[in-house]
Amino acid sequence: MTGMFAISKAGHDRGKLYIIINEEEEYVYLSDGRLKPIDAPKKKKKKHIQIVKKTDEQIRLAIEKNNQIRNEEIKRAIKEYGAQAESGGKNVKS
Repeated sequence: MTGMFAISKAGHDRGKLYIIINEEEEYVYLSDGRLKPIDAPKKKKKKHIQIVKKTDEQIRLAIEKNNQIRNEEIKRAIKEYGAQAESGGKNVKS
């Protein structure tokens, strides 16, 4: 699931879009690059998120290779996904 987009289903951040940067058995760690930066991700139970079956390939590959990811890259990916979703899903990467 790392590198996939996820939407919060519960809590004060309901409806917020994140990228999954790490996964444990019951929890995922989410980052939006702003309020929840890559070095202090949000820990959330898996049952409290809705996984979006889309990934940002650059971020997914960087996570897999343990490369350094910058908050700006997370923000860019979320912004691009939001723009593509608003335009009817055209050119959305899978």
